[in-house]
Amino acid sequence: MQNDAAATGDLAGLIDHTVLKPEASRAEVARHCDEAVANGFASVCVNGAHVAFVAARLKGTPVKTCAVLGFPLGASGAGAKAAEAQWLVAQGADELDMVLDIGALREGDLDRVRADMAVVREASAGRVLKVILETCLLDEAQIVAACRIAAEVGADFVKTSTGFSTGGASPDVVALMRQTVGLGIGVKASGGIRTAEAARAMVAAGANRIGASASVAIVGAAKDTAAAGGY
Repeated sequence: MQNDAAATGDLAGLIDHTVLKPEASRAEVARHCDEAVANGFASVCVNGAHVAFVAARLKGTPVKTCAVLGFPLGASGAGAKAAEAQWLVAQGADELDMVLDIGALREGDLDRVRADMAVVREASAGRVLKVILETCLLDEAQIVAACRIAAEVGADFVKTSTGFSTGGASPDVVALMRQTVGLGIGVKASGGIRTAEAARAMVAAGANRIGASASVAIVGAAKDTAAAGGY
């Protein structure tokens, strides 16, 4: 599931411009919305409290409203996640980034992992669904299992990280995720991506969406490199 932006090297069109810190003000969220429109980012990714505001501010633009759910621990339970998904959709979310049940995955209870994802898929009313694995807490076999289940339940993307745990994205993990899901669904790299070089490394490894808070600096550096005739 590579997109045209990945093929052309246009990093801006791949970026979910992210503002998830708990102390984020409404003014800061508004600034992220305006930056996303100005730079042509894919979406603005926020916590649920800001979704209605973001959806209203982005109305009439091509930038999507992305909301996290079960965030950042993934341990709120399937029923709570389903209710949150329904509420986020009602608030105006176009895309939902859910954290899977990490504890269930680590203990090998794949039926619980599948049920957790499936109930959110059903509750998301056809919105784009990204499943956050939190790969820094998983081994390779667990990453592969989670990716396969996400594909089975109809998720649109698998995503590396919340950015709130012990590590973020790496090209090796992105490549493993892409190898596992093939081209049928997307791979989102997030967590610790702060430079154009890092973003390009993730795209080269197979990512077709990037989650970043340093988005403006990333695309600015990419434009400077292109103007200089370099990579």
